Amino acid sequence: MRPDLGDELAGLAARARGDPITLVGLGGAGCEAVHDLLRLELPGVRAVAINTDATHLSHVDVEERILIGQRTLKGRGSGGDREQVRAGAEEAREEIVRRIGSSEIVFLLAGLGGGTGSALLPLLTRDLRARGTLAVPVAFLPFHIELESNPDRRSNALGALAELEEMGGLLLALSNEKLRRFESLPMPRVLQARNAYLHGLVESLVDMVEHPSQLNVDLASLKSHLAQSGVSTLLLSEEHISEPERLVHTALTETLLDFELSESPSALVHVDGGSNLTLGTVDRVWRAMRRRLGEPRRMLVGTRTHPEFRNVVRLTAVVGGLRPRSVRDALVPLRSPPA
Repeated sequence: MRPDLGDELAGLAARARGDPITLVGLGGAGCEAVHDLLRLELPGVRAVAINTDATHLSHVDVEERILIGQRTLKGRGSGGDREQVRAGAEEAREEIVRRIGSSEIVFLLAGLGGGTGSALLPLLTRDLRARGTLAVPVAFLPFHIELESNPDRRSNALGALAELEEMGGLLLALSNEKLRRFESLPMPRVLQARNAYLHGLVESLVDMVEHPSQLNVDLASLKSHLAQSGVSTLLLSEEHISEPERLVHTALTETLLDFELSESPSALVHVDGGSNLTLGTVDRVWRAMRRRLGEPRRMLVGTRTHPEFRNVVRLTAVVGGLRPRSVRDALVPLRSPPA
């Protein structure tokens, strides 16, 4: 008997999607961020924690954990030495890529400045992309005062960013300096606010490429757009349906990401709304984005309706063609330390 067509199509779709989306924490800050994102819920997303510090790794509440550099670093952490981490990673590099490279999208989370995250983020991004995986590096940029008072942290952060910018593709650089808007909150709450913002970015990107749309943007479309766009970033905002232009303004100005647009950016612009989302509203969002970007050389558009959105409109935009060195330049010039 021929199987039901619906079941057959569902099976084909599941095989096409491959393994679940994977979040990978690299080093202490990256592992802690993955833990926070899991608490905020990301259905169907797998999580892996990777570190050189055995004690820290044992306390991370993530099911899959990988300790690297056991022979060279002996589980005691990297001491801020990127080269030691790279040497230690060679012991487990093939295993790591094998274990996480089957996923179609892998978000790699790391704090820059220390040795482990700064070494592994560009290394694994390059290895995964070589396999055809959409690897999305998420870099937590240090506070400026950390870099002013510690030349090694500055060197590690700038070195990792140089490699990532040279590779191109999607780069999410979350700025600790921009967290100063929450300076009256306790420190744990500040980091939770940052991770909640990141949760929204991850969720919206996955939602955009994993679910069919009226004007569809799938994973292949996203990869093709990124291949032609140099260094790209991800923007997100939600507003009432009556304010589509404000949606674009919020996405570009109320971000925790560091970037600077070039004179000829490109954009992938996706609009989600409820059953009352009209073509006129969608068109106003697209045109507002086009104006704010200064008539981008290429713009891919998509849209989808969700019953639960009601009077809310969400904008997800992948903006490419960032100004060269713009992420690194967000860390310099630095204020001179006091005499």
